[in-house]
Amino acid sequence: MTGYYDLVLGLIPAALIGVTAFLALVGLSLTAALPAGAAVAAAVMVHAMFVRAPVSDDVRGDAARSDRRQGGSSGRSSV
Repeated sequence: MTGYYDLVLGLIPAALIGVTAFLALVGLSLTAALPAGAAVAAAVMVHAMFVRAPVSDDVRGDAARSDRRQGGSSGRSSV
């Protein structure tokens, strides 16, 4: 079974090579096409790390529970 992060790992080099090759074939110089391909690959990595973060629900729940125990977001004032 292929998961999201397996696809991301394959998409990073595919985006770098594919976008660079496409832009070079269209007529852009390789010096200009390579940073554009790298930007697309970086955008894929940023999406995988920050938009769909690899954190399970258990970890998020544990953090919320420990925050409540310490009086962080329980709604009570510390005054």
